[in-house]
This record gives sequence, C-alpha cells and structure tokens, in this order.
Amino acid sequence: MRSLAEVLQDWEAIIGLEIHTELTTLETKMFCGCKLSHDDEPNANVCPVCLGMPGALPVPNEKAIESIVMAGIATNCEVMRRSMFYRKHYFYPDMAKNFQTTQGPVAFVMHGRLDLEVAGDGASERPDGTIEKASDGSYVAPIRILRIHMEEDAAKMNHLGGSEGRIGGATESLIDYNRCGTPLIELVTEPDLRTPEEARLFMEKLRQTFLTLGISDCSLEHGSMRCDGNVSLRRRGTSELGTKTEMKNLNSFKALHDALAYEICRQAEVLEGGGAVRQETRHWEPSRRRTVVMRVKETADDYRMYPDPDLVPFDLSDEFIERCRARVPELPDAKRDRYVRDWDLKRYDAARIAGDPDVAGLFESAASAVDASVVPMVAKVVVNLAFGREDVNAAQVASLARLLAGDAITFAQAREVLEAVAGGDGDPEHIVDERGLRQSNDVEALATIVENVLRSCTEQVRQYQEGNKKVVGYLVGQCMKASRGSGNPKLFSQLLTQRLQS
Repeated sequence: MRSLAEVLQDWEAIIGLEIHTELTTLETKMFCGCKLSHDDEPNANVCPVCLGMPGALPVPNEKAIESIVMAGIATNCEVMRRSMFYRKHYFYPDMAKNFQTTQGPVAFVMHGRLDLEVAGDGASERPDGTIEKASDGSYVAPIRILRIHMEEDAAKMNHLGGSEGRIGGATESLIDYNRCGTPLIELVTEPDLRTPEEARLFMEKLRQTFLTLGISDCSLEHGSMRCDGNVSLRRRGTSELGTKTEMKNLNSFKALHDALAYEICRQAEVLEGGGAVRQETRHWEPSRRRTVVMRVKETADDYRMYPDPDLVPFDLSDEFIERCRARVPELPDAKRDRYVRDWDLKRYDAARIAGDPDVAGLFESAASAVDASVVPMVAKVVVNLAFGREDVNAAQVASLARLLAGDAITFAQAREVLEAVAGGDGDPEHIVDERGLRQSNDVEALATIVENVLRSCTEQVRQYQEGNKKVVGYLVGQCMKASRGSGNPKLFSQLLTQRLQS
C-alpha cells in the first residue's frame, strides 16, 4: 500500500465529518427529568420516558436548546426560527423504544462556517473558491457547516467475551440506560476537508469552541465527544465524487487522523487495482492500524423518518435567540488575536492559551499581577511549564515569570521550582533563595570565569576562529560548570562571544 503523501499526489480526498457532542454540563436529560450522570450505578437514572414505555410523553429541555443555539452562533450558523423533531427508526438494544428522537431536514441551526489555519503546503481549491495562502506555505481553509441538530444519545452497551475490539465477537452484552436520553448535538460539515490533518484541526477547533461555551466537557476519552468520518476519492483534476465510506466512533484526534489516512490509501489501492469502493460503514482498529467492515451503509429511507407526533414544532423568538447570543463568551480566535495585539504574545503561544478556558483563566490572572513587559514570559511559563496542570495557581506562575524575566533562574530551574510549590501555596521566590538557585549577574565575576575557561579550552577557541560558532554552547557549559550553576548562561554567552570576537 502506498503512503498517504504518494496517494494524494494522484488522488483528491473528499472528507466530511459528523461530530457528536453530549451536553454534559446540563443537569437533566433531553426529554425527561432524569439526572444526567454516567458515573452512577447502571440503570439508576431511568424513567418511563428513557425506557420508551407506552404512553410516556417527552418534555424538551430548554437549556439544551439554549446550548445548541449558542453552538450555532459560535460557528457562524443561521438560527432557524422554526424546526421540529423527527423519529428515526432502527431496531437495536441501545434504544429501547426502537426509534431515536432527532431532527429532520431543518435543524435548530444551519449553514455555518469555521476557518482553519493549516501549516504546510497542502491547499487545494474549495467549493466556494476561497483559499488563502501565506508566504510560508500555510493556508486558511474555509470549512462549511451544513447543520447542527439536536438528538438524544443511546444507551451504553458493554460487550463481554470475544476478542477485544472485534465487532461481533461478544458472547454477552450488558446495557446501561443511564446515558440513554442524554442531550446530544451533531455537527455535520460539508465535504470540504481535503486531508486527515485538516479533519484533525477542525475537530480540535470545534472542541475548543464548545469548551469555551461551557456546554460540554468534550471528553474524547469518555465518549462525550466523538466523530464519524466520511471519505471518498476522485482523480485530481476531476469533479465527479467517488463512493464514500464512513468510519464510526473515532474517539481521539489521532484515531481520526490515522483512520482517514488508512482509508484514503486503502481506497486508492482498490481503485488502482480496477476494483470498486463499496458504500459501507467501517470500524477503525488502532491496534492493527486498519479499518474493517461493520455493515453496509444505511440510507435515509431505511430509517423511516417522520415528524414526532408527541413534540410540537419549535418557534424560537428573537428574544430567546438574543438571550443565547448574549451568553456566548469571547471565542478562542478573538481571544488569541487580543493576546497578540494587547500583549505582543507569539501567535503560537496565544493560540495554545486561548484554546483552553481553564488555561486562559490561569494566564489572565497571572498576567494581571505583573508588569506588561513580563506578560510574554507569563505566556511562556503557562505554555511550557504549567499547561494543563491543576496544581499551580496564578500567583506562582506570575512569580516564576518575574524570576525568569529578570534572569534570576533558568527554565530548567523554573521547572524544579514549580514542582516544589505545586499543590500548595508555596512562593517560588522563597524556594529559589532556600535552594540557592538564584543566578549571578555580576559581570565582573562572570568575566573572570570566562577568561579562565577560554585559557583552558584552546582547541574550542581555535575552532571558533575557524568559523565553528557552535562551540560557544560547549564553552557556556564549561562556564556554568565552573560557576557551579550560579552564573547567568545568557550573560556567559554574551561575554564569550564578545571576547572571542575581540
């Protein structure tokens, strides 16, 4: 099988995503008052509505509808004033009533767009013709969103026996209906994605957006955010779409990327061998790094969808929509741009921080405690030392940033200091002085060390004079050794360069 890079020289991949996100921050399920929790005892949070008992009538969760409207506004979608729920019929044990309550042709929000910033030269023309390239080869890919609709999640099935990860290998299955009825929003993209990397970036950006909105914990590990990927191939330079396959329940960014990459290569091999790609649903086996057939792909007719007679159509008022709009906070892209504009942060650091609301909160609290000139160092501490940690507070980050900005310690020492104060209220300044880590910036004392090192490292001095500038790093190490780690390495480097050039 050829590599992905080789295949994409001859074939164009047409990729669309269906991303399912549970609204885990709500208190109750979508159509009943049952507690929304997957950690309780199995089947503890169920009722006649969850279990599809005859005569049980659903009552929509208003907060869930607020959440999907917020999601639509944040992804530049149009909020539809009128929409309704449908019944999607299928027979499977994870849905006791044998149909799923979902939305029909018109969802709560429709027709949006997210722009991706993609590194590297992999751009290809989009359906609307908009593609922007930067001088470094990176590009902006506009990805259209067809719809975001509301539906209820199914129950959780635990398959026992058989081979782990093999479809159909179980000998016994247990069902936990606690998850059944969980409010779930499904975002469907247009087939605008062209590479597995673009697909990964789209899902990452959507996760950042939903986390910022506070509508879900977006845990891929626990299944509250998961993705189905659709892919087909066509020869470069042609416009006719090929037959697509679908990869179900990809629960990590890596799984999404790798499954799409494998499937692109597999389809190319089939087509180049004179075969035909079948429309089917496939399963990604990460241990074997391959996709396998699950079932032949269903069509819309197979589901016998029709309007739910127990749920009247929704007419969303302007007042309701504006109330949802007012709840949308500053989004990651806008926050990134503000950090770059107001605090002169590097774009990479600003994007990393802005993409996680908890990290952004830590950064902004620490930034408010230091001078403006130290804020870029605060960003470096957050990104390189404190990212994702819950045992470090803003005061400690601010203190570390001041120490680093003043060349009092190195980044290696900062990591040691952070570990010493993590999980408590310890002050980094105190740890630095207690352990004797504070660096010397005494130019006269450090210059003496530099002279002694140069006299003893004549071979490295000769190499420098012959054009090997890299030996300065070795000489800095010798100076640090001579100072027992107390000298400022930046100052050592400056003094060495000045002396060698003179």
